[in-house]
Amino acid sequence: MTPSFSELKKNRVAWYKKGSGKPLLILHGWGSNSAVMLPVAEQVKSIRTAYLIDLPGFGHSPEPNQAWSIDDYADAVEEFADTVFEGQPFDLLAHSFGARISLKLLTRDSISDRIEKVVFTGAAGLKPKRRASYYLRLYTAKLLKLPFFLLPSKLRESGLNRLRNTAAWKKLGSSDYRQLTGVMRETFVKTVTEYLDDLLPEIEHEILLVWGKNDSSTPLDQAKRMEKGLKKNALVLIDEAGHYAFLDKPTHFGAIIKAYYEPKNV
Repeated sequence: MTPSFSELKKNRVAWYKKGSGKPLLILHGWGSNSAVMLPVAEQVKSIRTAYLIDLPGFGHSPEPNQAWSIDDYADAVEEFADTVFEGQPFDLLAHSFGARISLKLLTRDSISDRIEKVVFTGAAGLKPKRRASYYLRLYTAKLLKLPFFLLPSKLRESGLNRLRNTAAWKKLGSSDYRQLTGVMRETFVKTVTEYLDDLLPEIEHEILLVWGKNDSSTPLDQAKRMEKGLKKNALVLIDEAGHYAFLDKPTHFGAIIKAYYEPKNV
């Protein structure tokens, strides 16, 4: 598929359109792009016009000029919806990092009333439970940085930059962090360290939560906490599926979301 491009205030965004019917905005996860979500668009193309965005820094959309927050991504998605949907109501489906952005959108007066049916799958955004190994890495990193704070500011920054490029330092970060450089590494840190638990009670929308039982990236405890925190929701678990439930069990996933988006008249 050949992308279309929208020139937004903060960034240029690539996007794709597939299907017919009411607009359905599909948001991908971190380290992914719209191509990964294409099977979802294929599942619903008979009942929805799917709009798949490459979020800035992913796919064919260029990186931001500076580190972005979740609100910056929400600004871009909101501007896209305003431009392309021209005030029409639309449905929303978000995977992982896309759900972080969606939580912001669903609590914004400027756009939330135009968002109707919502599906989250493998949704990120809540504060995770930490293992002991996480805290070991955290305090090791602090100890490695400590001597540099005794140096004058110019020498300090130079020394910290050299430290960040060492193998020892890179091993302390997550696999996502280690693969990133520059502005996207800063964006990753800025976005994944903002926890959105407090937004859940503010959301009035009904949200269908679809989770793979074997999800290790956003484990089931997060699904159950999200289920408990939201006012209106239903949690559906898919056996033998992980963080990408829509790829692991495409037929099962597709049947669930089609039944939700377009219920049969009884």
